[in-house]
Amino acid sequence: MLLARAPVALLARLVALALPPRCPGCGTVVDADHRFCAGCWSGLRFLGDPACAGCGAPFGFDRGGGTRCGACLSRPPVHDGVRAAVAYGPVARDVALKLKYGGRLALARTMARLMQRHMPGDATLIVPVPLHRRRLWTRGYNQALLIGAELARASNVPIARDVLRRTRATPPLKGMDGRRRARAVRGAFVVTDAARVAGRSVVLVDDVHTSGATVAACTRVLRAAGATRVMVLCWARVVGVDD
Repeated sequence: MLLARAPVALLARLVALALPPRCPGCGTVVDADHRFCAGCWSGLRFLGDPACAGCGAPFGFDRGGGTRCGACLSRPPVHDGVRAAVAYGPVARDVALKLKYGGRLALARTMARLMQRHMPGDATLIVPVPLHRRRLWTRGYNQALLIGAELARASNVPIARDVLRRTRATPPLKGMDGRRRARAVRGAFVVTDAARVAGRSVVLVDDVHTSGATVAACTRVLRAAGATRVMVLCWARVVGVDD
């Protein structure tokens, strides 16, 4: 048995020498997969409490439990909060773009490992934000689904890969104000099987959270299908945008 394992161990060492682990941010050689170099690690701003009790937007100081930001007081969100591993910045952006457009599929696990701490204890279903079929054909994969699958593997919470569907292609939301974004995604999502959602505490997974228009549209149809709770979990969040 030991002799049989020896060639495998040798092959693993040779692969490690030829293809050493690299920093997800800059590509510098590091000591293990999914680890950032010191420079990129220090360039990540990790998010957590204190934060708004409504939308999860980070506060600069502790305002007390249950405090909501001004945006949530004037327009309460339809979801049960947004949690993100890190704030959107140069390193976080580069990692997201490498997964989304660069085909670096292993980065889905890198993101999920840092998102895992925000998984709610009462979660019973993971639902990724879907792509329209045309964009899926072009890209070949849905980055939110890849991240969601890694979260499901790590947490043992089941993932519903196809229960939420994007019924029409939407224009790029970049550059639009909040109202235009909301109009662009209105009616763009449907739940394909309400029985799989009803009574579930859903974690809605995406890569980057900007204005919140897309996840709000998704949340509305999940709620209409009977979801008891919808919390949004993403890799990076643009801080300072009215959600």
